[in-house]
This record gives sequence, structure tokens and C-alpha cells, in this order.
Amino acid sequence: MTGKIAYFGKDGKVGFVEHELPEVEPGAMLVRVLSSNICGSDVKNWKSGVSLGVGGDKTCQGHEFVGRIERLGEGVTTDYAGQPVQVGDRVVAAYYITCGECRACKMGRYDQCENAYIHLGQSPDDFPYFSGTFATHYYIHPKQHFYKVPDTLPDSLAAGANCRFSQVYYGLEHIGITAGETLLIQGAGSMGLYACAIAKEKGVTTIVIDGVADRLEMAKRFGADHLISMEEYPQLSDREEAVKALTDGRGVDTALEVTGVASAVEEGFHHLAPMGRYVIIGTNVLSAHATLSPGYITRKSLTVTGVARYLPEYLHKSLEFLDKFQHKYPFDDFSSMDFDLSNLEEGLEMVADRKVIRAVVQSNAQ
Repeated sequence: MTGKIAYFGKDGKVGFVEHELPEVEPGAMLVRVLSSNICGSDVKNWKSGVSLGVGGDKTCQGHEFVGRIERLGEGVTTDYAGQPVQVGDRVVAAYYITCGECRACKMGRYDQCENAYIHLGQSPDDFPYFSGTFATHYYIHPKQHFYKVPDTLPDSLAAGANCRFSQVYYGLEHIGITAGETLLIQGAGSMGLYACAIAKEKGVTTIVIDGVADRLEMAKRFGADHLISMEEYPQLSDREEAVKALTDGRGVDTALEVTGVASAVEEGFHHLAPMGRYVIIGTNVLSAHATLSPGYITRKSLTVTGVARYLPEYLHKSLEFLDKFQHKYPFDDFSSMDFDLSNLEEGLEMVADRKVIRAVVQSNAQ
């Protein structure tokens, strides 16, 4: 039996190849991809023609997915939460590997595993071929954490648990956000909307800044307490005054950057109160530059941290959150569009142009 794989070329073009489905090694599994979201990092890799991880002229991409188990390797009887699994079960997997042997893993910082990307971005011509989820099938490697999807959670929500929801969930808890605090969310894309829901359940007051009216309206539906439109407040000084007006002149206790725009980081410093904490997630490429004033960090005694990936157990926590609150927040009302695998490039363009919050790739595998 064969499967189909999409790949990114260095010219930024999307191509396709077919391969026989691989036999799985001990500790691994092969799943049929049911649904795969287009993540912002997928767009960055596609537009730059440079992909994360290893790889050359062709690189497999896609990582935010839900799949159904087709082949189980020897020794795989439970997921990483101890839940029994069998062929036919739906699962999600962390998009990185935790080797357990490097310095970071031995410190318990599995999110910073030095071997995390040994499989991401591989060529579709190299075993196990199906190393990205823009494909009919996906190979889950040994030491790649995976979790069974609750029966009551639909594919459309389960796919979003990895990586966006898990990364935001981890980021907020990593900075120690607590009830009664204020959180500034920079950007009302999917990550910003997820942050609104998580913060609401934690008893945190949220302020959301974005320049797209529809996204701000959606943020309100996800629990945002205050909205600041960049159209209404075009100057940084205007937005700074608006934030102060909402925080008794202090600024916010915590801030979350999920815009992917480097200049937003400098703005975050302006909005934070003394001793504030700032987590940066969206701006994750080295080519993004901005002018920064480090004096804000010093004078305000700010704590600034970057979050790349997440501790793998947050993928399980995210599934539980989504399952519990799927009817409380309008996850299904995201600006969403489905694309056939053969139309992947069109979906990438729609996300790049911010015409859709969530683009879903359907492989139509049988």
C-alpha cells in the first residue's frame, strides 16, 4: 500500500511524492492523518524556502495534526499518559523527540532536548518517508511522546492541541500566571484566542491588542476582558495610555507575544508594570529584527523568557482542556477553511495573507 507526501522545495514550491508505507520499528507507530492544521511556522518555512531540522532540497512539513493508528511497533501498548492504545485509536504526537540523554532532558527540560528535531524536515526520500503531517500518513518515532484523543473531542479541535494550544498553555504556566493578575495578549490569532480561554479559566484579566476587527471580536467571545484596536489607537503612545487606563496607571503584570512581529516585543516592554513577566512565543525566527530598548528591562526589573516548544505533558493537558471546555468557547467558529492535500499551497497562501485563522489540510486517505 502506498501513501502520498507533500514536501517543500528550496524554491518555496510544494511538491508531492508517493511511497510504500513503511514497516514500523519497535517503539514506533504509523498513523493515518485525519486532519492537519497549517501552523504559522509552516508558512515561514514555506515562504523562506528553509525548513527546520535536517533536510535538503526536499523537506517534509506539517506537525499540528490528529491521526488514527494503523501500525503499532513492538512494545507500544500505552500512550505517554499510561492510557492503553490499539490500532484504530486516534492520537496526537508532540512534533519533537525527547531523547532523555542530553543535558536538557536530564534537567527535566524536555522542551529543550538537543535532539528534538532529528526527524523534522527530513526528505521524503529518506526512511521513514512520512516525517511530516502534510501527507496521508505520519510516522511517530520512538521517544516521540503521543497521547490518545478523548472520544468526545472532534478532530478539528484535537489537531489544534499541538502545537499552538500546548505552547501557549505551557508559556502561561511557565511565567507563573495566577488569578487576579492582568495579562496583555499581543495578537488575536489562534494562539491569542487560546490564551484568552486559558487565562479566563485561571481567573486572569486579559487585554488583547490586534489590528483586525474580526479577530478582536472573536477574542471577546473567547473571554477577553478588554480590547485595544491598532486601528483605533495607531500610535504606540496611544496604546500605552490605553493599557495604563485599564490598569490604574501601572501596566500589566504579564504579557504574551504571539504576533510573530519582532517590533511587538519592544511594545510589550512599554506595557508591562514594574516586576512584570513577559513570555515571547510568536517571534521565533532569527531573521526577524527589531530595535529594542533594554533599559525598560533593567529599570522595570522585568523577567523576559522565550518559549520554544513545550513540556510534552502539556499536549495531554491541552487535550483535557479542549475536551472539557469545547462547548464553552467558540472553537468551531474560528475563521476556518479546509483544503485538500493537493491544494496545500493555496492554504499556505491564505494563512500567510491572514485571510483565515485556521486552515485545515485533509489528506483524503482511505
